[in-house]
Amino acid sequence: MSKKVNPYKDSKLTKKEQVEQMFDNISGNYDGLNRVISLGTDVKWRKKVVAAVEATNPKSILDIATGTGDLAIQMVNTSATRIVGLDLSEGMLNVGRKKIAKKNLDTRIEMVQGDSENLPFEANSFDAITVAFGVRNFENLEKGLAEIYRVLKPGGIFVVLETSVPTKFPYKQGYRLYSNLILPAVGKIFSKDKDAYSYLSESAANFPYGKTFNNILDKIGFIDVVDLPQTFGVSTIYTASK
Repeated sequence: MSKKVNPYKDSKLTKKEQVEQMFDNISGNYDGLNRVISLGTDVKWRKKVVAAVEATNPKSILDIATGTGDLAIQMVNTSATRIVGLDLSEGMLNVGRKKIAKKNLDTRIEMVQGDSENLPFEANSFDAITVAFGVRNFENLEKGLAEIYRVLKPGGIFVVLETSVPTKFPYKQGYRLYSNLILPAVGKIFSKDKDAYSYLSESAANFPYGKTFNNILDKIGFIDVVDLPQTFGVSTIYTASK
């Protein structure tokens, strides 16, 4: 990132610890608030991630920074017989487990608390790995990506859905207004954690999106790296392989 962005500026905790605390704090209303803030477009973006994964006919899928499990749940539409959702936040995972149980998907999806920068899996374990709106929360981006590379099988697919910044007028100006003023304001109204949505917008603005992120993936060792901007560039889907 161009600068270090943490959820709580006065905290002495590491970024990783702050991120875990933040998502524990907002887990209760995260799903509903996300739908409002993204105007529902995040659902469409996730469907595209699922389609990219489904096209490779994976038998095993790891969804990192799974949160409340939205993407992991959608992955049941693929051919995978093993789906694992991993997240730092036990609060988010608990919400996800309730959603999974309600859909009777307990036997299809396993939710695991864990660190994306120290994954509790053997090398070459998964045919597909996904991260939706999570890589910008890594404390050490390259370390997290290297861990993903390690547990991805050769020939496997890695798909990232992450925020990005529009570059063309008037979308660039509109995005700045929305992310700097509207998003934090809505978050403060509906979330008990007043800093959380300010952090989410600030971290999005400072994430090395587009070609810069492609270059980082190349550096780690990923091949066939492609970036696909979504909805005027407010988010981007990246695909890569090993």
